Amino acid sequence: MSKYEFKLPDIGEGVTEGEIVGWLIKEGDTVSEDQEMVEVMTDKATVTIGAPKAGKVVELRGAVGDVVPVGDVLVVFDLGGGEAGAKPEARSEQQPAAPAAAPAPQAPAQRASEASAEQGAVATAVGDIKEELPGTSGYQAPQAPSTGNGQTQYFNDKPLAAPATRKLARELGVDLRQVQPTGDAGRVTREDVERHARGAGAPAGSPAAPKAKAPSPLPPPQALAEDERKPIRGSRRRIFDNMARSKRTAAHFTYVEECEVSKLVELRNRTKPYAEAAQVKLSFLPFIVKATVIALKKHPALNCLVDDAAQEMILKKNYDIGIATATEAGLIVPVLRQADRLSILQIAGEVERLATDARAGKTRQEDVGGSTFTITSLGKLGGLFATPVVNYPEVAILGVHEMKKKPIIVDDEIVIGRVMLLSLSFDHRVIDGHVGAAFAQEIVGLLQEPDRLLVEMA
Repeated sequence: MSKYEFKLPDIGEGVTEGEIVGWLIKEGDTVSEDQEMVEVMTDKATVTIGAPKAGKVVELRGAVGDVVPVGDVLVVFDLGGGEAGAKPEARSEQQPAAPAAAPAPQAPAQRASEASAEQGAVATAVGDIKEELPGTSGYQAPQAPSTGNGQTQYFNDKPLAAPATRKLARELGVDLRQVQPTGDAGRVTREDVERHARGAGAPAGSPAAPKAKAPSPLPPPQALAEDERKPIRGSRRRIFDNMARSKRTAAHFTYVEECEVSKLVELRNRTKPYAEAAQVKLSFLPFIVKATVIALKKHPALNCLVDDAAQEMILKKNYDIGIATATEAGLIVPVLRQADRLSILQIAGEVERLATDARAGKTRQEDVGGSTFTITSLGKLGGLFATPVVNYPEVAILGVHEMKKKPIIVDDEIVIGRVMLLSLSFDHRVIDGHVGAAFAQEIVGLLQEPDRLLVEMA
């Protein structure tokens, strides 16, 4: 028997682990090369990974719901003589061969689009993994620069670490970029962080950093016999973790303002025939996206990501707008790329495509992750206002509410207007109140006088 261990590959920029959401094979199966094996969910998307070689499945490592680090073994194969696709041994004449099983359907390999690191896109073609990825063993750490006194100081500007390890580093005040990794594929482990915090390797007599106290475990909630327990898995698990991280990390404050949009309604009605001619559904959201982008250009601190480990703000030069979309699997955020370069009709077409794909569970991997600002809309569900949660590591989010006919005062006269509330949440650690308020008022002004969109768009 020639065994081959297939490890979870690096399936995306910055992805350190994946959750198994579905096995498409079982132990004992004979699989062909590129046959779909397992569905894995990361922070960016759910991807289907194909078999790297033809062979027999000896062992599956991990059950549905398990979170597997990149570089850990997923499947063990028997290659039958050491070569992929080797012919099976001949059967004896006394034992008739069983009828050949129908070949497993070949699924096209799912490829991630290759994009620049600046836009945070995925660079690995998942379906074409033929061999164990380089870097999962024999990792060579980046060269440590000299300090000028004969000693060296380790530094890696893109440290690889699991979310729990990054959280521990924040609690201990450790800069992950300066921690020497010992884990597989150069991953920083909890032990590495704790060792660094203790000052291991520092001159004798250096005080050790205080060790963070582990939080007390929460008591389990009471459940009756007739109650149903449902595991938190898949998309809901990602939402569960991401929302908790955002509320735990960002210091939220919310600003709410009214927006009288009668002129926006008129503009949309006038331009709707052009959209219909282009076979595009024109909602109010494309106008809101354009207003948001113009406001972001005037207030660049809002088009920003926070690197907590490095204690730095990353002011983004691209405008990739996340569009929060409700699906049966939960809320996901596909991304409208380079929104500043798109026309109103192009934005309308892209928004429709992203929403359709999301609700059908067919979101492309290149359409998730890397957003710089997020818009969420409750639409016709109404409500007075909400306090949206910042899509961390972003620093702000815009919540859009239902338009309602309300009495308003124009030239000391009471008239019926179209009023929409906007709720904006900010990370108060980096966005001051007056900055957030000025940003909100810029958006309100553009929507109340939408002709400005035509003269201020880049």
